[in-house]
Amino acid sequence: MIQNATIAVAMSGGVDSSTVAAILAEQGGSVVGLTLQLWDQTRLAGRHGIPDAPKAGRCCSLDDVYDARRVAEHLGIPYYVVNQEDRFERDVVRPFVSEYLAGRTPIPCSLCNNHIKFDQLLRTARSIGASHIATGHYALNEYDPVRGRWILKRPADRAKDQTYFLFGLTQEQLAHTLFPLGRLTKPEVRSLARQHGLRLAEKPDSQEICFIPGGDYKRFLAAYLDEQGEQFPETAGELVASNGELLGRHGGIFSFTVGQRKGLGVASPSPLYVLNIDPVGHRVTVGADAELATRTLRARRLNWISIPELTTPMRVRVKIRHRHEPAWATLEPAGNGEAAATFDEPQRAVTPGQSAVFYDGDEVVGGGWII
Repeated sequence: MIQNATIAVAMSGGVDSSTVAAILAEQGGSVVGLTLQLWDQTRLAGRHGIPDAPKAGRCCSLDDVYDARRVAEHLGIPYYVVNQEDRFERDVVRPFVSEYLAGRTPIPCSLCNNHIKFDQLLRTARSIGASHIATGHYALNEYDPVRGRWILKRPADRAKDQTYFLFGLTQEQLAHTLFPLGRLTKPEVRSLARQHGLRLAEKPDSQEICFIPGGDYKRFLAAYLDEQGEQFPETAGELVASNGELLGRHGGIFSFTVGQRKGLGVASPSPLYVLNIDPVGHRVTVGADAELATRTLRARRLNWISIPELTTPMRVRVKIRHRHEPAWATLEPAGNGEAAATFDEPQRAVTPGQSAVFYDGDEVVGGGWII
């Protein structure tokens, strides 16, 4: 706990952020709970098969807000809900829709962290007199006086490592954020929740993205565009094999993602996977699983954490998906504000629109968006 400081805790209604609030409140400092209201989960109900009642397990649900409020009352700390629905739609939902319609596969959780959660929470915290925010993310940050930079590091519980989603944090945000769970494991956090009398100590972790029921992206896109009075763009085109052979036609590139196997609409004696999506020519290329392997990627919209910028080649490990084991690569500047990584060993299904996060040991060097 920072001495003589007010800390605003980002309370999502889950066991992690609730335990953070309990830990800080026990230390005797001034603690305030904040919850961001991001998405009305009943908004698209009934459109294109989206259920009327939101399914349990979705992030940031109304039940989560109730749970967060009950925890704040139990701990005796002030609690506020901050409505950020308009900005969430502008900076997360609309870009998500645009990326998917363009044949890329975006990560809304990273967009939300970069543009909403940390940015808006810090603004709100300062408006109520708090100097720092604390979150339930599993990550570590510390100041390195030699480099004069705040460093983001992987946590003790590698199974819960959330640094992949935090690569966009700025030096200003890292300087004013606390990650109290960074040196704890999930079982230890649940144990602490029980010790503090939190009734949600056994609450399961949320698994679904808050605005996408059941993880069905295509159904969400159809319902959202219908609500907006918009149509799916005309992106039908050819479905071809990697040797150029025409296999058929598809109804739109938004139905595909690199690495996809099911729903290709073509019969084959051996499994086929999406290898490439051409957003200009609307051509989808499919092939064998082995053809998904590549040794290179390029990334743009980069954010650097442990270094001020990339000026010379650097040995790093690169993570291309949340559950991907970081792989050794050589990272180098590629011009136009981009970076290129060449892997020591081929990696499967490098997907445009996803994040590439670069690690030096436990440190997050930085990251960007795969193109």
